[in-house]
Amino acid sequence: MPYRDDPAPEPVPSPSAVPPQDPGTGRIAIISAGVGAGHDGAAAGLARRLTEHGFRVDRYDFLDLLPAQAGRLLCGTYHRMLTWMPEGYQRLYAATDRPSRPGVVWRALFRAAERRTLRALAPDTCAVVSTYPGASQVLGGLRRRGLLTVPAFTYLTDFSVHALWVAPGIDAHLAVHPVPAAQAHAQGAAAVTVAGPVTDPRFTPATAGQRAAARERFALPERAPLALLVAGSWGVGPVRRAAAEIRGTGVAVPVVVCGRNQALAEQLRRDGIEHAFGWVDDMPGLMHACDVLVQNAGGLTSLEAFAAGLPVVSYRCIPGHGHTNAAALDEAGLAAWIRDPVVLGAVLGELLHGPRGEDQRAAGLALHRSVLGPVPAIAARTGPQPTPGTPTPPTPPKRFPGRRRIALTAVTVTATVSLGVAAPLAYAYNETPARFSAVAHYLDGDGR
Repeated sequence: MPYRDDPAPEPVPSPSAVPPQDPGTGRIAIISAGVGAGHDGAAAGLARRLTEHGFRVDRYDFLDLLPAQAGRLLCGTYHRMLTWMPEGYQRLYAATDRPSRPGVVWRALFRAAERRTLRALAPDTCAVVSTYPGASQVLGGLRRRGLLTVPAFTYLTDFSVHALWVAPGIDAHLAVHPVPAAQAHAQGAAAVTVAGPVTDPRFTPATAGQRAAARERFALPERAPLALLVAGSWGVGPVRRAAAEIRGTGVAVPVVVCGRNQALAEQLRRDGIEHAFGWVDDMPGLMHACDVLVQNAGGLTSLEAFAAGLPVVSYRCIPGHGHTNAAALDEAGLAAWIRDPVVLGAVLGELLHGPRGEDQRAAGLALHRSVLGPVPAIAARTGPQPTPGTPTPPTPPKRFPGRRRIALTAVTVTATVSLGVAAPLAYAYNETPARFSAVAHYLDGDGR
């Protein structure tokens, strides 16, 4: 087993070329989105590192900046598509991944969030960082028109780069690895920099003692190889099938984390999967207990597993970014992508006991130790604070007057309903491709 003897060496600190700032000399806003947990997790990591360097940090949820509860509606629609019509989401994801980004409906919705975004930012904000593509589109539009006068950055949380991540007007795009950096550059992203991940420092390789204690704490088998199967904070995807197939290999015992999908955890236990958890607060500890990570989305949990020294495999991935992230991770040599269940047992065995696992562990740990992190890139472009008397963006009224409020509500409803209608049409694409194409073109602005 790939665990060191006690005591463990001190974890390697993240390098930084930026000396700590004098507290109070800079305020940076981070705009994330409560869509799953990955975007917020990246925002938390960025906030921690910026704070350690003396910056003051404000955090905002992009869903709250959209008008008329549009953010919550869109988030709910996205969740339902992943749960009920995954193939529809796959086709919609592919249809919107094009240079004509974003479509007319989305542009109107993003424009409606601009005033709220400007109103939310403190007057002494010296930079804004987005960890969500919709927020990047808004910030890029504000920068292009001169309404946002401080640098705007996009931190690419995914290993693959969908077209919406690249927003004209953004000053710099920060990637976790050269593979997504190359994808962003190919799509015309400005000032692409490999900044590395920003995971919680508690994710470190386990010692033999930590491994034993964690297994006891989570009531896991003392000696059996354990495969940690994760499905994001929503617990979506063919998790039951994947858990049964891992168990069927006989190579490892599945340990499943279902996030907030408690119903899934209960169903897994009825299926005979003994070690099924809902939301787990101590994910570093659970990773200490396990030997390999099986994931289906390629998000934050994969980066955490790399830091914890676990080999990672992508299997039964969710559509859209799940597939593209799996491909990018495979290209980077960080996670094997299993497309055929027949080879599941063999690949798990190689990762648990063979040189393939050792190579992936080394690559994952190197990812966290070989770059300077995002703070230098952000600090290098963050200019001096506005001097007294410098004009600040106008503060919009708290309520939108009559016609404008009606118009924004109409845009919200149109975008949400369009997305909901596109899903079943896309799902039926094989039978009605012309209809799907019309919907996709409308959403992407080709029907103007």
